[in-house]
Amino acid sequence: MKFLKKVSDFFGFTKLKEKLYFADHEEISEADREYIKRIKGQNPFGIIAMFIGGVSFAFGPLYVAFPIITIIFCIVTFGTFDREKEDNPWTFIIGFCLALIGLFMNLGGVVHELIF
Repeated sequence: MKFLKKVSDFFGFTKLKEKLYFADHEEISEADREYIKRIKGQNPFGIIAMFIGGVSFAFGPLYVAFPIITIIFCIVTFGTFDREKEDNPWTFIIGFCLALIGLFMNLGGVVHELIF
């Protein structure tokens, strides 16, 4: 976990996550800002990883680049997960697993079939 955190810091994902969280909080009061900080939320990179994991599952059997890019993205950005501020790492795990399924389907030559 420490290694993944260092990798995320190296690529600047931790700073980008902070900018995404606090970009629109200039006009609120200090009490409201403290209340927002106490509420657990989702990691924005986890949401992105889960979304592109779904894309990798859908198109991975045809294009192997989608699952590979998604797996690399999930590994690199997992270090931005903070257990104290965020709910759970399942968004990363689901995106990673969907990308693995897409990759294995590509390697096995299996495609999604449309049956009517």
